[in-house]
Amino acid sequence: MILAAGRGERMRPLTDSCPKPLLAAGGKPLIVWHIERLAAAGITELVINHAHLGQMIEDALGDGSAFGVRIRYSPEGSALETAGGIARALPLLGDAPFLVVNGDVFCDADFAGLRRAADELNPVRCAHLLLVANPEHNPDGDFGLTPDGRVHEGEGERLTFSGLGAYHPALFAGLSPDTPAKLAPLLRAAMARNRVSGARLLGRWVDVGTPQRLAELDASLRHASP
Repeated sequence: MILAAGRGERMRPLTDSCPKPLLAAGGKPLIVWHIERLAAAGITELVINHAHLGQMIEDALGDGSAFGVRIRYSPEGSALETAGGIARALPLLGDAPFLVVNGDVFCDADFAGLRRAADELNPVRCAHLLLVANPEHNPDGDFGLTPDGRVHEGEGERLTFSGLGAYHPALFAGLSPDTPAKLAPLLRAAMARNRVSGARLLGRWVDVGTPQRLAELDASLRHASP
């Protein structure tokens, strides 16, 4: 699942007329970088949620056939936050563990490796997170990663959640498909019961949260192009 329902307040005025995942860097929309890398890893069944200017996302990506994938959409009248959006999309995601990717980050993560981690999840160990070194805008990090690959609130090396993870549907049991719900409280409750694993995201990762970061990413990608 690619999360694409956010309003993108910090990216205004760019997002007043364009949903954030469709903002371009290096000559293509941010969300297309994800779709192409997921397809290259053999992950071709995708669900995308949307709210703000969501029809533009559907018009731009269609059924996904142009990218070698199949896309189904989970529209939200108003954004349901991360956990709420996932709960709404569960009928499309099915009963097996699944990957979730924030539509407003750029990365060259090992999606095949994350898929293998997803295959190992179960109702007890219900989440696997990819974490990155703390960026300047989040110096204190989000969670701790222990040497044995467990994610906790107050143990291990303090790192930042990348927005990429794998989840078992059991994590979202009991959530209403129509009520906004944040992901962090669910994860913290699961961490307290030792139910969350994690790993470092090796490779490039950019939280494209401001127009300045978008411009910097665009310039670096264009510079790297042959």
